[in-house]
Amino acid sequence: MSAFWQNTIRQAIDFRRELHSEPELSWQETRTAQKIRTALSDMNIEWTPCAGTGTLARLNIGASSSSSPHIALRGDIDALPIHEQTGKTWASRQMGCMHACGHDGHTAVLVATARYLKSVEYALPGPVTLIFQPAEEGGHGALRMIEDGALEGIDEIYGWHNWPAIPYGKMVCPDGIVMCGNGTFEITVTGQGGHASQPELCRDPVLAGSAMVQALQQVVARRLAPQQAAVLSVTSFDAPSGFTVIPQQAVLGGSIRVPDNATRDAINALIVEVVEHTARAHGVSAEVAIQPRYNATVNHAKQASYLRETWCKQNGNDALDTKIPVPIMASEDFSYYLQEIPGAFALIGAGVPEQRAHPCHSPFYDFNDDLIEPVTRLYARLVGAPQSTQQEGVM
Repeated sequence: MSAFWQNTIRQAIDFRRELHSEPELSWQETRTAQKIRTALSDMNIEWTPCAGTGTLARLNIGASSSSSPHIALRGDIDALPIHEQTGKTWASRQMGCMHACGHDGHTAVLVATARYLKSVEYALPGPVTLIFQPAEEGGHGALRMIEDGALEGIDEIYGWHNWPAIPYGKMVCPDGIVMCGNGTFEITVTGQGGHASQPELCRDPVLAGSAMVQALQQVVARRLAPQQAAVLSVTSFDAPSGFTVIPQQAVLGGSIRVPDNATRDAINALIVEVVEHTARAHGVSAEVAIQPRYNATVNHAKQASYLRETWCKQNGNDALDTKIPVPIMASEDFSYYLQEIPGAFALIGAGVPEQRAHPCHSPFYDFNDDLIEPVTRLYARLVGAPQSTQQEGVM
């Protein structure tokens, strides 16, 4: 293993932890973007801003893509509105904001990839674009990047996400759907508030909302076929009031996970049906606001096969996890890219058996830095970078 390669990975780990300590929410990633752009400039890599806080870095851009495709590699850069409780020395210094999904690690991998590819740029078979994307966490950042030209001239795109529930180093990358689409809903229940001692004079939105929760949680179990992959979760219930006061209003919120638009439409219709009928039964009124978010992330078969084969060539034939059921019910805005051009998205395991693997979006989660080296090497292989002595004996 060369000193250059070791130094590249060590710098990436340091960069990841620096990003982790200064997280920024979707569309607020100004410092993060500046750190990325400074790193690229220091490597003498050409870059351009995209969609505000996004960045496109280009290598070997003068090469013809007639024989080798122009490949894009993506990393997301935003954090989540969660208060970190890891106790790490590099823990977030921003109150109520943390990298609870590993986007700091995804970004660090892309920066390490940039450094290595720059060192072998003359030997790359085709042009390469590195996409540092903002606002993956519900902000439709991929869509904005596409609208701002991120995919112009790109033939194929690849991405990945760390996944603590999968054993370390195992990959999940099926042909077809890998992650579900999603959506959110908000239900405003309006009743007649009053004194808790006189419920007969009131129309209780708390009681009606509670009945809605119970009924909605039965939609998937009783209104869809058991073979159908779908989730409906009521995740919030807000009805502030005093101990002796029946409130005037309650607001419920939640999310759905669906494999396709037909299932999304069916569940959305059932949410409205259940809410309206339950409200009528309790003598209250209710309004439902449904917000579709991301479509399912659907891999293209050729590119998914290439991604799997590249990972196995690097890590052995047992490096795929065939036990994890797919689709994963989480969602990804990488779906926007795959709706435009061929590509594939992989989940790569971060779980270590002897350690408790806190899930993504947990206040105790931290990215597994051991993933930086193998995924950097994967990205380099995907674009056809030479596997020189700089990478010998890495794993």
